[in-house]
Amino acid sequence: MASRVQGRSNCCCQCCFKLFAFVLSVGFVVLIYWLASQPRYIKATISSAQLANLTVTNATAVSYTLGVTLRLYNPSLRVKIYYDSLDTELRFRGELLGHASTTSPAEFYQRQKRSDNVSVNLSGTGVVVSGDAAAELEKEKGEGKVSLELAVDARVRYKFFFFGTIKIRQKPRIRCSVAIPVKADGGGVLSSGDRCSVKY
Repeated sequence: MASRVQGRSNCCCQCCFKLFAFVLSVGFVVLIYWLASQPRYIKATISSAQLANLTVTNATAVSYTLGVTLRLYNPSLRVKIYYDSLDTELRFRGELLGHASTTSPAEFYQRQKRSDNVSVNLSGTGVVVSGDAAAELEKEKGEGKVSLELAVDARVRYKFFFFGTIKIRQKPRIRCSVAIPVKADGGGVLSSGDRCSVKY
């Protein structure tokens, strides 16, 4: 009787050991796969920007029209990205000048190792800012170049395959500094810009 109990105990221990070894092996494979295919941070650059009708009136009201082409790059080898939304703001010295009126495409799908251009249109009429910001903007305009800040809050899903489709949601924050040459009529064109910062 004792030998039967001992035999069952040994059999149970062997089954537990085999199950533990299997789970450990699967976990190791998943870890290696994740390290090999984990999503890398998006890279963003201002490809071009066109400013028109920049004016400052009554020392506090700013009007403008701005079109920006933002280039987004997916550096991952195995991970695809769904861009669900891009919420864009324009700022000057921390003062909000407005939100994007249109973003094209508003949402899209990006494959691995691929760049896509996004057109962002912003405009404002009589946007009220502080007197200091308005004076500084007028001064920069007179000097022939204005420094603006483009803030893009994105909602994305990283998609990779392992035992079916797995998606990871993220909210990267893209921040771009744009120095646009400006003419006396308040218009100007930037043919290329610096790389933007991306934080998660």
